[in-house]
Amino acid sequence: MPISSRFFVQSTTALLLVGFLALLGIVGMTFWLGERAQVYFNEVIAARDARSAAVDLRNALQTAESSQRGFLYTGNEVYLASYGPAKTLAGRQLATVKRLLASYDGVSAVLPRLATVINEKFAEMDLTIAMKRDYRDADALARIRTNRGKTLMDEANIFFAGIISATDERLTTGVAEQRANATLLRLFSIISGIVIVIVIGIAAVTVVRYTRELRRARTEVSVLNAGLEQRVEARTADLARANADIQRFVQIISHDLRAPLVSIVGFTSELQDSLDDLRLLAERSDDPALQEARTAATELLPEAIGYIRSSSDKMERLINAVLKLAREGRRPLKAESIDLREIITAGAAAIQHQLSEAGGKIDIDLGVPKIESDRFSLELILGNLLDNAVKYRAKDRPLLIKVSTRAVAGDRVEIEVADNGRGIAERDQERVFDLFKRSGTQDQPGDGIGLAHVLAAVRNLGGEIGVTGELGRGTSFRLTMPRTLATTETIAA
Repeated sequence: MPISSRFFVQSTTALLLVGFLALLGIVGMTFWLGERAQVYFNEVIAARDARSAAVDLRNALQTAESSQRGFLYTGNEVYLASYGPAKTLAGRQLATVKRLLASYDGVSAVLPRLATVINEKFAEMDLTIAMKRDYRDADALARIRTNRGKTLMDEANIFFAGIISATDERLTTGVAEQRANATLLRLFSIISGIVIVIVIGIAAVTVVRYTRELRRARTEVSVLNAGLEQRVEARTADLARANADIQRFVQIISHDLRAPLVSIVGFTSELQDSLDDLRLLAERSDDPALQEARTAATELLPEAIGYIRSSSDKMERLINAVLKLAREGRRPLKAESIDLREIITAGAAAIQHQLSEAGGKIDIDLGVPKIESDRFSLELILGNLLDNAVKYRAKDRPLLIKVSTRAVAGDRVEIEVADNGRGIAERDQERVFDLFKRSGTQDQPGDGIGLAHVLAAVRNLGGEIGVTGELGRGTSFRLTMPRTLATTETIAA
């Protein structure tokens, strides 16, 4: 099934979103597990330090007790060398144990009792040492025989065993949590990695398929373009041949029409000469038959000959118009820089006499003063439009013609020629550009070829022309064309 561009964009976006979420999950989980690992690590370090402090406290207490016993047995002060440091160390380690085990449930409650036991133990040892120094050996021995010191030491060892057990348990729990944390991080990383690999795989497959589709489509387009170019070349050749055939047809038709037209005009002249001879003959005779011929020669036949001649002249003009349109389509266009004000002023000068008679004026408003186009075609177009504005003016008001230009989209220019003349009925606005078609009252000379010629010239320049207006209010012709003529030659379709 071919992959559409929309499906490709949607699927790629979805895959990127899934990959982003998976990556975000990895980052978030890694951060969370890292924080947990740090907490467990801190707990393990605290438990280790607490255990070490408890062991050091126990060792200090034992060292002090050994030092006390040696002094009591021998009375030698050398045995008390380690007593003072051991007592100081015991006080420091007791404070450390209290600080590190303050958060331990069950242990923190017995710490005050441990401190009391240790203080009492050191007080009991201090007392016996003092008795020994005062040579009160009997009192010191009696004090020892009360087993008070042993009882305190045994109780302290019980506390030490509990503390060491609690810290060992905390160490074991911390290590287990660390392992579980690492296992969870590893598992989540594996799952997320699999998800990312799947997403990348699906994205890669989608991209490859889409690329293949694009390559296949490009190949098809290339084939179609090649065929299209051939068809265009063939159609262009056919069109050129058809245009040439049309040109030959127009020339043949005009020649074939002119041949009988010349004969008609010639024979009409001979008939006119014969009528003159007949009229002279009838004037010299009283024959009633000749008198009737004289009436026909002087009244009836001249009128008929006049109709024949006017019809022949009209046919001559129509043949010339058709030939003119045909030749205009074959005329090569020449692009040059054109000052539109100059063209419009020249066109206005050509109708200045009629414009003055109508009491009219021309307003010029050029938003685009210059373009590159064919001068002859523009002169023909604007000349015809200005001539029509004067020819079909309203008799009851002064004529006003407005010519304006402005830039429009697509690097094109719009030229508008508007007047306040008779106007064109809406039903006639589509057909005024047809050859030999005219609208409104036919009180002006013309054969209906001017606007057809304008339409052909505008299209030859690559433009379009349209008309709007209201009967009795005026007419507006708008033509749009390229600001710059694309080619210097054209073939009329």
